[in-house]
Amino acid sequence: MTSPLAYEKVWFEKCKYDEAERQYFEKLAKMDGIAALATNVNVELVNRLNNIEQNNVGLTKLVSDLQAVVKQLENRLKVLEVECKKSSPSVPCGAPTPASTPSSTPIKKETAEDDDDGVDLFASDSDEESEAAKKVKEERLAAYHAKKSKKPVLIAKSNIILDVKPWDDETDMKEMEKAVRAVETEGLLWGASKLVPLAYGIHKLQISCVVEDEKVSVDWLQEKLEEIEDYVQSVDIAAFNKV
Repeated sequence: MTSPLAYEKVWFEKCKYDEAERQYFEKLAKMDGIAALATNVNVELVNRLNNIEQNNVGLTKLVSDLQAVVKQLENRLKVLEVECKKSSPSVPCGAPTPASTPSSTPIKKETAEDDDDGVDLFASDSDEESEAAKKVKEERLAAYHAKKSKKPVLIAKSNIILDVKPWDDETDMKEMEKAVRAVETEGLLWGASKLVPLAYGIHKLQISCVVEDEKVSVDWLQEKLEEIEDYVQSVDIAAFNKV
């Protein structure tokens, strides 16, 4: 006898039905999530609108209070203007009072007779006091100038580094340095020196010096060194600093 289950395909295709059921419930879950998200967005939007309405209410109240204060100030100003006009009707408010204005009455000039009546009984004493004050002032000025003259005068100096270049590699650099240091004048002090290589075995003499700006000119110093024609080809300033 044939079993009735042989005509039922659902048991043989159970996997397909299970997969279809799973997909159905997943779609339902996604739709529920979208609905919940939309609900949250609506709640947030409502909250923001409520906050804006509350802020508008607070601003409206603040504006109303300010308008009331301004109105009170205007009323107070009007009252003050009325009181000012009542107290001095002939003088506008804010104008200077007659007491503050300069008097137009001319000052009575003293006559020669008044001068004769006012005799200065202490004229000699005042003259002596003025002489004493004058003497004290002169002594103080003399002391100030003496103190000022004792202060050392600031001497402007410059620190210069010179590059003295020879003619060739056969130039005696020691003799050239001796000739350079032989240039002497008041306000010139030679310092340290060294030989700096240039090219092809040629070295330049780099030497420092300190000069007093008022006594020694840099151009004069360069010209004096370039006059040493037996050793010196050219002189350049490598550095120049105020001391």
